Formats: sequence, structure tokens, C-alpha cells
Amino acid sequence: MRRKDRATSHTKLALSLGAAAIVAIAMFAAKAKAQTSGESLLNLEARVEPLRPRVTESQLLAELATHNEERRTALHDYTVLRTYQVVDLKGKVHAEEIGRMEFLSPDKKAFTVTAESGSGLVRHMALNPLINSEIEAAAGKEHHDSAISTDNYSLSLLGEQQLGPYHCFVAEAVPKRKAKYLFEGRVWIDANDYSVVRIEGHPATKLSFWIQRADFVRQYQKVDGFWLPETDQTLVQVRLYGKKILKIEHRNYVVNAGQSTNARSSVRETPITQIN
Repeated sequence: MRRKDRATSHTKLALSLGAAAIVAIAMFAAKAKAQTSGESLLNLEARVEPLRPRVTESQLLAELATHNEERRTALHDYTVLRTYQVVDLKGKVHAEEIGRMEFLSPDKKAFTVTAESGSGLVRHMALNPLINSEIEAAAGKEHHDSAISTDNYSLSLLGEQQLGPYHCFVAEAVPKRKAKYLFEGRVWIDANDYSVVRIEGHPATKLSFWIQRADFVRQYQKVDGFWLPETDQTLVQVRLYGKKILKIEHRNYVVNAGQSTNARSSVRETPITQIN
């Protein structure tokens, strides 16, 4: 393949990965306040148990909305170390970006890059737009349009299941319209404090000519009483280029440190900027 053709192919691949990643982030943006291929993020071998009496889909959505609003009000700020990667099915990392994301209530996010490696093209056309999209979606219309709410989804309860330390309601999520920021799939909701613990699915509508399918898994973790993202993995089937994996790991959360004067000073020592 000639150099120009290779460059064009890499550009199309990067654009395709970027489109899939941006949609995934937009779908996750409203829920953020609330591995390699083949590895399970959590053991899902526990069987789905029958649903306890008098639990309904409408009740579950109402409890989810109420508890999410309570957590949203209580969450003042957080910082988290993020690692973004594009890898192939053999585990080879094609591009990686590491940095610290800072959130400030109600809707401000900013990201500082601390390390990067691999393809500059993929980082520029896939990872950087992915990060910027999350920053913009935090305060944009997508925040409302992607929420797991009665406006956007119908739920069909399947039962209850143990996910690690969390006992969850399991539901099939059916979007009420074909929109790129909505998904079709399953949701696990903690039975004790009504928060999303895990989501598996794919976008409700086709993303582009190049992306034949994008399947994602997001796992949450409980940090100081708040449910925040732990791992994201999106398997993208790109026309002519095969499968690629977009991965995000979220580590070392510091929550509500900004409410302390000393903590606020230490956080601001490092400039936080949006990627251009």
C-alpha cells in the first residue's frame, strides 16, 4: 500500500474510533455522577435470581432518579487519574494517553495530560476528541438526552444478580427513540442505594458507514459514598479494518477535596486545561 493510501486508511480508522468513543462518552456523561479483550470486568457467573415481590420498573426508575439527584447535590468535586488506550485483539497498544480529569460541580470538567505514547494520529483524531467530548457533554444537551430516565428508556426487569460485593436488580434497557446518545442493553442497579453499577450494550442507532458495531461495558465503583466510573471498554467493528478496543481506566479518585481549603490549594497547583 502506498504511503498516501496508508495515511488515508489510518485517518479513516482514527475517525471511526473517535466517533464510537465520543458516542460512548456522551452516553455515560449523565451517569458519571451517579482489560483486555475477553476479560470480564466483574464475575457475572452468578445466576440471575427471581425478582423480589412488589418491585416494578417505574418504581426502579423513580428511585434511581431520586438517589442520583441526592448524589449530584452532594458531589462538589473530584479528581481522577485516567488512562485512555486503543488496543487490538492481541493486546497491542496503538495509542495511549494518561492524565488527570478534574470535575467541579455542577458541570465543569478539565483534563491535564501527563503522559502519551503510540500513534499521534489516533491520539489526535480519536482520544483527544473523546476527552473533549466528555468535557463538553458534562454541561451540554447530551447530559439530559443520555440519562437513564423515563424520558429516554423503558426498563424490563429480568431479576436480581450478585456483582462482586453488590446485589443488583438486572434490567433490559430499551430506548424510546433511535438516537446516537442512547443505547440498547442491560443495566445493573444496586438494590441498596439505587445506583447504576454496570452497563452493557451498544448504541441505539448506527454510528457511521465505517462503524459496523460498537459494543461497550462500563463498570462503576463506590468511592466515599459516590458511584463513579471504574473501567470502560468499547469493542468497535470497523469496516475493512476489523476489531479495535477503546479502553478507559479510572484510578486514584479524590472526592470533595475542594471543600477543604488546604486540599483546594493542592489541587490547583497543577494547571488544568482542555486539549486542543
